[in-house]
Amino acid sequence: MAGPDVTLIGAPTDVGAGARGASMGPEALRVAGLAQRLGALGVVATDAGNLAGPANPWLPPVRGYRHLGQVQAWCRAVRTAVGQVLADGRLPLLMGGDHSLAVGSVSAVARHCRAAGRRLRVLWLDAHADFNTPALTPSGNLHGMPLAVLCGLGPPGLVRLAGPEPALAAAQVRLIGVRSVDAGEKHLVLDAGLPVRDMRAIDEQGMRAVMAWALHDLAPDEHLHLSFDLDFLDPAIAPGVGTPVRGGPGYREAQLCMEMIADTGRLGSIDLVELNPAQDERNRSADLAVELVESLFGRSTLLRR
Repeated sequence: MAGPDVTLIGAPTDVGAGARGASMGPEALRVAGLAQRLGALGVVATDAGNLAGPANPWLPPVRGYRHLGQVQAWCRAVRTAVGQVLADGRLPLLMGGDHSLAVGSVSAVARHCRAAGRRLRVLWLDAHADFNTPALTPSGNLHGMPLAVLCGLGPPGLVRLAGPEPALAAAQVRLIGVRSVDAGEKHLVLDAGLPVRDMRAIDEQGMRAVMAWALHDLAPDEHLHLSFDLDFLDPAIAPGVGTPVRGGPGYREAQLCMEMIADTGRLGSIDLVELNPAQDERNRSADLAVELVESLFGRSTLLRR
């Protein structure tokens, strides 16, 4: 069997986003055959269906946050579901939905790792830093804030989902592929000491060197969490996102990312978020996303030991 058993968890909401449509992401991944294609690789993939949560009220920000109560409700549901899958010894794959959901999933993973005494590393693949705060954000959309929240900068109802302490320290994160960061957010990322490699670093060093940096010195039992925002990819190959940014990784660079993650044997949980079928072309972004997930579970051109 290729890796651990996998449970697919749908979270059909765009409540944290600035554009409608990510709520349809889980179904688009099902249409692309995610469970079946993992099964063809020998992975036991069970679709647990969709979580329930509040509808998107589409309201303006209140004290710097849009839909804070609704986002908190969705993240609590995600935390519970992901935590149960981890407790069952399976790998949770969260099908989003917008990236604010990662506050719930990473909080569950952090709690699980702390209880087990395991180290945690989070790979955050994204066109954006997701390190905004209500004082800095131009929109109030919480999908621009999840990494800051997980590192302790945010409302208590989200920051404390992992327990009394924030889910993450900045040193546990590897932020890769960023190319759109708000002015104030740039200073916050620098002040926090967040380990980051932007697209210039990828251009200068190559994807292999950047991924080697991100995966260096993993402990034998370290839990590797992948938070994969589809807008990490160049919109020329993945147009189906709400916040596309030109100049992202191409097909082979993205495949190399996934193959190198697979090679570690440490992958323990996944967020697959921000797929927006309303912006897609004949579901090709979902098809590509599924192809990349296949590579996470060992699909390769040749057999490799």
